[in-house]
Amino acid sequence: MTVSSINACEYMPGLEGIPAARSKISFVDGKQGILEYRGIPVEEIAKAPSTTFLETAYLLIWGKLPTRVELHEFESDIRYHRRVKYRIRDMMKCFPESGHPMDALQASAAALGLFYSRRALDDPQYIRQAVVRLLAKIPTMVAAFQLIREGNDPIQPNDDLDYSTNFLYMLTERIPDPLAARIFDICLTLHAEHTINASTFSAMVTASTLTDPYAVVASAVGTLAGPLHGGANEEVIAMLEDMGSPENIRPYIDRCLAEKKRIMGFGHRVYKVKDPRASILQGLAEQLFNKIGHDRLYDIAVEMEHVVEEKLGHKGIYANVDFYSGLVYRRLGIPTDLFTPIFAIARVAGWLAHWKEQLAVNRIFRPTQQYIGQHGLPYVPVTER
Repeated sequence: MTVSSINACEYMPGLEGIPAARSKISFVDGKQGILEYRGIPVEEIAKAPSTTFLETAYLLIWGKLPTRVELHEFESDIRYHRRVKYRIRDMMKCFPESGHPMDALQASAAALGLFYSRRALDDPQYIRQAVVRLLAKIPTMVAAFQLIREGNDPIQPNDDLDYSTNFLYMLTERIPDPLAARIFDICLTLHAEHTINASTFSAMVTASTLTDPYAVVASAVGTLAGPLHGGANEEVIAMLEDMGSPENIRPYIDRCLAEKKRIMGFGHRVYKVKDPRASILQGLAEQLFNKIGHDRLYDIAVEMEHVVEEKLGHKGIYANVDFYSGLVYRRLGIPTDLFTPIFAIARVAGWLAHWKEQLAVNRIFRPTQQYIGQHGLPYVPVTER
């Protein structure tokens, strides 16, 4: 038996370390803290003064940086398709106000398929239209549900505003500070793609059946909602608020270690050093605080990171992308339960990039299992049980 066949038979919980695809979209080196989009370090993209989330989305999905003309056409198409059908808005008005925005987003994303699904997956024009519609409409639906659950009518998109500025405008009914909009746009860029994480794998499995891209994104949204994935940034804010002050950090961490509880915002399946996105987000948080005021939770977060690194750094447990992202969104005035839907707004770019790549070499995912149950048991009629 060859080494490859032995490895193929070995059970790995969570498929840890098992290659499931070949991809040109993104690269991660967890030991060195490297993240690249199509070969470009994410730090280079984030610090470039002219870059935007939509430029990054184009890079991820079509495999190259767009020309000025290509980017202008892409942005114009997305501006044109920002509005959603009134029937989707009416459907959202029927959702319970207490429902989580991720559940509302999953239902709304799936509903898009009722209007636009032709499953013409061999038609490049259909693929482009699906990409444009999903990137354009997901932010509109997130903002709409936020206003609807407060008893207000949704705000129509403003065609004079760029992607990130328009989302914050639809969410708050105010045109945001330019620095706030710029920082938010970089946050979207940092969350746009991260190899085959749980939600991307969910998207790829769904895509492999050759269903429509709206079902693909809806599937991924449902996966992202979990607290071990996109929902972690909500848990980080709750954790920091519970601690209340830096003096409570060490007792909290000691208790978590004694009870073997997960410390939210720390540790990563891939990174064994500080997540490069966390470092960038920390810098963005400081920029934001210098402009519009400090957040007391940031002081707790910084001290907590020092303590966790002291106690767990030798195990490769450091701050991940979720640790500082929530602090940025909180200072922008975004409700905590919208943090994960905002993650979804960004990650749609990565999901669609993998969807498009999957179509080119598609084979339906059908992993095997190791059966550990019994054999040959008799059927017992219900009257004898």
